[in-house]
Amino acid sequence: MSINSDMFDVWGLELLNHDLSGLNDVYKDIADEIGLENTLIIFRLFHGTQISFPNRLFSKEYTHKAIINEYNGNNISQLAQKYNYSERSIWRIIKTNNIRRTDK
Repeated sequence: MSINSDMFDVWGLELLNHDLSGLNDVYKDIADEIGLENTLIIFRLFHGTQISFPNRLFSKEYTHKAIINEYNGNNISQLAQKYNYSERSIWRIIKTNNIRRTDK
Protein backbone atom coordinates (compact mmCIF):
# COMPACT_ATOMS: atom_id res chain seq x y z
CA MET A 1 0.00 0.00 0.00
CA SER A 2 1.42 3.39 -0.93
CA ILE A 3 1.63 6.39 1.36
CA ASN A 4 -1.13 8.16 -0.59
CA SER A 5 -3.47 5.19 -0.33
CA ASP A 6 -2.73 4.86 3.41
CA MET A 7 -3.64 8.52 3.88
CA PHE A 8 -6.81 8.06 1.83
CA ASP A 9 -7.87 5.06 3.91
CA VAL A 10 -7.35 7.00 7.14
CA TRP A 11 -9.09 10.07 5.68
CA GLY A 12 -11.99 7.93 4.40
CA LEU A 13 -12.43 6.22 7.75
CA GLU A 14 -12.24 9.51 9.66
CA LEU A 15 -14.68 11.20 7.29
CA LEU A 16 -17.24 8.45 7.64
CA ASN A 17 -16.47 7.70 11.29
CA HIS A 18 -17.78 4.20 10.52
CA ASP A 19 -21.19 5.65 9.58
CA LEU A 20 -22.04 3.95 6.28
CA SER A 21 -24.96 6.27 5.51
CA GLY A 22 -22.58 8.69 3.81
CA LEU A 23 -21.57 6.15 1.16
CA ASN A 24 -23.09 5.84 -2.30
CA ASP A 25 -25.53 2.94 -2.41
CA VAL A 26 -23.29 0.40 -4.15
CA TYR A 27 -20.43 1.07 -1.73
CA LYS A 28 -22.85 0.91 1.19
CA ASP A 29 -23.96 -2.56 0.05
CA ILE A 30 -20.36 -3.68 -0.30
CA ALA A 31 -19.43 -2.27 3.12
CA ASP A 32 -22.39 -4.05 4.71
CA GLU A 33 -20.99 -7.36 3.42
CA ILE A 34 -17.22 -7.01 3.75
CA GLY A 35 -16.61 -4.02 6.00
CA LEU A 36 -15.66 -0.41 5.45
CA GLU A 37 -11.90 -0.98 5.31
CA ASN A 38 -12.24 -3.58 2.53
CA THR A 39 -14.70 -1.32 0.70
CA LEU A 40 -12.13 1.47 0.72
CA ILE A 41 -9.59 -0.95 -0.78
CA ILE A 42 -12.02 -1.89 -3.54
CA PHE A 43 -12.80 1.78 -4.14
CA ARG A 44 -9.12 2.64 -4.36
CA LEU A 45 -8.44 -0.20 -6.81
CA PHE A 46 -11.49 0.11 -9.07
CA HIS A 47 -13.17 3.54 -8.70
CA GLY A 48 -14.32 4.84 -12.05
CA THR A 49 -14.15 1.38 -13.64
CA GLN A 50 -17.19 -0.45 -15.00
CA ILE A 51 -17.07 -3.98 -13.58
CA SER A 52 -19.13 -6.92 -14.73
CA PHE A 53 -18.85 -10.16 -12.80
CA PRO A 54 -19.31 -13.48 -14.64
CA ASN A 55 -22.18 -15.70 -13.51
CA ARG A 56 -19.73 -18.45 -12.64
CA LEU A 57 -16.88 -18.06 -10.15
CA PHE A 58 -14.60 -20.64 -11.77
CA SER A 59 -13.32 -20.62 -15.35
CA LYS A 60 -14.85 -22.93 -17.92
CA GLU A 61 -11.54 -24.75 -18.33
CA TYR A 62 -11.19 -25.36 -14.59
CA THR A 63 -14.77 -26.61 -14.28
CA HIS A 64 -14.47 -28.89 -17.33
CA LYS A 65 -11.26 -30.39 -15.93
CA ALA A 66 -12.99 -31.05 -12.59
CA ILE A 67 -15.94 -32.68 -14.37
CA ILE A 68 -13.64 -34.90 -16.42
CA ASN A 69 -11.66 -35.90 -13.31
CA GLU A 70 -14.82 -36.73 -11.35
CA TYR A 71 -16.61 -38.57 -14.15
CA ASN A 72 -16.85 -42.27 -13.30
CA GLY A 73 -19.00 -43.43 -16.21
CA ASN A 74 -22.21 -43.39 -14.19
CA ASN A 75 -22.54 -39.99 -12.52
CA ILE A 76 -23.72 -37.58 -15.23
CA SER A 77 -26.77 -36.49 -13.23
CA GLN A 78 -24.76 -35.81 -10.06
CA LEU A 79 -22.14 -33.81 -11.97
CA ALA A 80 -24.85 -31.78 -13.68
CA GLN A 81 -26.37 -30.88 -10.30
CA LYS A 82 -23.02 -30.20 -8.63
CA TYR A 83 -21.74 -27.87 -11.36
CA ASN A 84 -25.11 -26.39 -12.34
CA TYR A 85 -24.88 -27.66 -15.92
CA SER A 86 -27.41 -29.60 -17.92
CA GLU A 87 -26.84 -33.33 -18.38
CA ARG A 88 -26.46 -32.65 -22.08
CA SER A 89 -23.62 -30.21 -21.36
CA ILE A 90 -21.88 -32.77 -19.15
CA TRP A 91 -22.14 -35.34 -21.96
CA ARG A 92 -20.69 -32.82 -24.41
CA ILE A 93 -17.76 -32.07 -22.08
CA ILE A 94 -17.03 -35.79 -21.64
CA LYS A 95 -17.35 -36.48 -25.36
CA THR A 96 -15.09 -33.56 -26.29
CA ASN A 97 -12.45 -34.77 -23.84
CA ASN A 98 -12.61 -38.32 -25.21
CA ILE A 99 -12.17 -37.03 -28.76
CA ARG A 100 -9.11 -35.05 -27.68
CA ARG A 101 -7.61 -38.11 -26.02
CA THR A 102 -7.97 -40.22 -29.19
CA ASP A 103 -6.47 -37.42 -31.32
CA LYS A 104 -3.23 -37.34 -29.29
